[in-house]
Amino acid sequence: MKNLFTLLLPALLLISLMACTPKKRPEKEERYAVEKLSPQKDGEYDVYLLIGQSNMAGRGYMVLPADTNYIMQNVWLLNGDDIPEPAKNPMNRYSTVRKPMDQQRISPATTFGESVAARTGRRILIVMNALGGSSIEQWSKDAPVISDRNSIGRDTLQLYAEAIRRAKIAQQYGTLRGILWHHGEANSSASKVVHYPYQLAQLAENLRTDLDAPDVPFIAGELAYWRNEGKGSVAFNEMIRQIRTFVPNSDWISAEGTDPMKDESDYHFGREGQLLLGRRYAEKILSLVYGITG
Repeated sequence: MKNLFTLLLPALLLISLMACTPKKRPEKEERYAVEKLSPQKDGEYDVYLLIGQSNMAGRGYMVLPADTNYIMQNVWLLNGDDIPEPAKNPMNRYSTVRKPMDQQRISPATTFGESVAARTGRRILIVMNALGGSSIEQWSKDAPVISDRNSIGRDTLQLYAEAIRRAKIAQQYGTLRGILWHHGEANSSASKVVHYPYQLAQLAENLRTDLDAPDVPFIAGELAYWRNEGKGSVAFNEMIRQIRTFVPNSDWISAEGTDPMKDESDYHFGREGQLLLGRRYAEKILSLVYGITG
């Protein structure tokens, strides 16, 4: 009997050890979170609407050949003929309300689209319709037509209506998965920041209603930390960090660690800062839409 116990002891210890050892999570578990969405059919896209001011339009200098020549993998841009075309910089080129073409450069859309496409394996269609210098009042549903003399939509187009029109066209090619909003310099004074939560909540609600996407995630971004010797963005950024309290199913991204386009007298993000913001927008969308973290 003792000999039998001696023979069985190693096996009993192994079974006990296996029972007490926690199961290892599959290394690729997060990669398959996208499966909760229906597989894409041929020619179908996950659609994203990107709107706001100049830091959404993109002012980062295009310094590398790839900045202008590289065609992004699995990322498309709704073009001027309302057809998806393979995306390349500048991403705000087809905005119907933009300023002159030479002001359209590297934007958050670049790394946002690339990151989401790479992590999910899905086709991404971006609708860019940003206008530098625009206030949130100009983005309201009942605002007058554009009066900015530098906008190609001056005296004929309205910011909100154009965003809706182009997003609806993109919805013919797929499903709207998110709205990215980088904006605020025009409304960052103390007297204007206090009204911004209501205005932004109304804008988000109107967009969701008119695009028949009541629960689509809405992500906003902070302004540059260096504005006005580090004081110009404090009130706005503190407010936008609370976005989840006044816009349902929303989130925000940090501007910490970004660089200025020229120097700290310039409120525009530089090339690297724009690319960093795009990756942060992608992280939020990957989590909220696809369940992918890390």
